[in-house]
Amino acid sequence: MKWPEELLLIRHAESAYNDLKRAKQGDPEYIRFRDMFENGSPTPELQELARTLHKRYALGCSDRDTPITTKGEEQARITGQEMRKQGVNCPDVVFVSPYLRTEQTFSILQEEWPELHTATVYREERIREKDHGLAILYNDWRIYQVMHPEQAELQRLLGEYDYRFVNGENIPDVRQRNLSWITTLTREFSGKRVMAITHHLTILATRANFERLSPEQFLHLDEHEKPVNCGVTRYIGDPQLGRSGKLRLHEYNRQYC
Repeated sequence: MKWPEELLLIRHAESAYNDLKRAKQGDPEYIRFRDMFENGSPTPELQELARTLHKRYALGCSDRDTPITTKGEEQARITGQEMRKQGVNCPDVVFVSPYLRTEQTFSILQEEWPELHTATVYREERIREKDHGLAILYNDWRIYQVMHPEQAELQRLLGEYDYRFVNGENIPDVRQRNLSWITTLTREFSGKRVMAITHHLTILATRANFERLSPEQFLHLDEHEKPVNCGVTRYIGDPQLGRSGKLRLHEYNRQYC
């Protein structure tokens, strides 16, 4: 069989951005901003609110350097403990996205699942998060669109699937580099147990490439079945499928924590 024996995809633990996003949802000024955004065209008041919220919710670091939270540390610890306790096969190979939150998640998994130290580890750029370009300065797509109304119009024309934030990537870009990584799996890791510590769009891109999902199917999955922090997706190699075997989805988005 040309495929790995098993492929585990794990989304990173809760990050500072995830925590910031949750905090915004309870902010009365953000709620007012969101309502104004949804119900009308840009106004001076909306623009002023956008500038205020931009400063209030600035992370002060790049996406690559965004750390996990205290809650995220707990999620990763429980996930490592439970996967080991429940007899999940230790991988032969681990790919880690070179972002701080994925590195930290993997480090904690290793502490709680010591057998992971025996695996060969690769830092893999092709499974990093989607590059959000200029939008990373705002940490919120609505604020970004108010500050850059011409980009709001462009996104409406192109749609969420094809639109790229300035200096960033779109979903097809992520799927394309993910497909390159999948090719490496079949070429170099046939019969191996593989784990990847990665991001939610990479997990969706993997599913989309394996299952030949359309743009509409991809966006539906992202809206209704988004990968959760420390969620585990498992593929099992089945030599009976296809001419050279195939990876079959065994479980999706399982939480141990």
